[in-house]
Amino acid sequence: MKAWRVHENGEPREVMRLGDVPEPSPGPGELLVRIRAANVNFPDALLCRGQYQVRPPLPFTPGVEVCAEILALGDGAEGEIGARVLAQPTLPDGGFAERTVVSARGVLPAPEALDDAEAAALHIGYQTGWFGLHRRARLRSGETLLVHAAAGGVGSAAVQLGKAAGATVIGVTGGPEKARVARELGCDLVLDRRADDVVAAVKEATGGRGADVVYDPVGGGAFAQSTKCVAFEGRIVVVGFASGTIPTPALSHALVKNYTILGLHWGLYNAKAPDAVRSCHEELGTLAARGAIKPLVSERVPLDAAADAVQRVADGTTTGRVVVVPEAVR
Repeated sequence: MKAWRVHENGEPREVMRLGDVPEPSPGPGELLVRIRAANVNFPDALLCRGQYQVRPPLPFTPGVEVCAEILALGDGAEGEIGARVLAQPTLPDGGFAERTVVSARGVLPAPEALDDAEAAALHIGYQTGWFGLHRRARLRSGETLLVHAAAGGVGSAAVQLGKAAGATVIGVTGGPEKARVARELGCDLVLDRRADDVVAAVKEATGGRGADVVYDPVGGGAFAQSTKCVAFEGRIVVVGFASGTIPTPALSHALVKNYTILGLHWGLYNAKAPDAVRSCHEELGTLAARGAIKPLVSERVPLDAAADAVQRVADGTTTGRVVVVPEAVR
């Protein structure tokens, strides 16, 4: 079967190689699945670079979330042959392949309201957004939510979830095309970080109060802006560092302004609160069924274009989600 493999760390376009690999076999508690769609995430690029929290042994196949069809069950595994599921492949055998194995305990039913590509993009990004906005920041209807990188995969999910929660959403983007996408997503106000004074504009839009909740997958300068325009008793949710710069917060500033800095690593919930993950998935399915959320899939690319797709996501030139759809099941 065909699969992408990384034999050395570096930039995705340079180190990902497509080739023939042996057919995987499910071990105890595992499922063999056929990939219907594999979403491209920024962590896929970090895996290629050797900069992610998890460093699988070389060679490995990237691809951390998929929509797939169950083909076979390993010993002791529960599942229904032919079922369409969402899963996180077991590294080093990720999702940028025709088939892979996944843990049976971690699979979730794919929402019927979403097609394969949309379903593949629902799991990590929307779960991250839901836990960040609801469990960590306790976002309330009527509050103002500021979302950095609002046209990106993670940011677009937060925008939709914020609107579904009844918040006023301010989206920050980079460039007119991404600003257009953010408006179409439903942002009440869109700011272009390249052209607008973000801090001044947020304060003006909120009557000087600032944003009640800030959702930050960027870090670096975006975090610095957030601290200057967060409201009294506001909450900044730190989701990631797509800018490549991890900020060092001045805790004295948080003290004098009375705001809270909240960390959000969704992966820990799988190990420490799996029931909460499943409850979240049910809620997301309900929201998808009524049309309140729908992953913004900007591109569906064939398997042989996966390396280029991962590179473009890493470079920040894409909007929404880029999803790899193996041609055998397109």
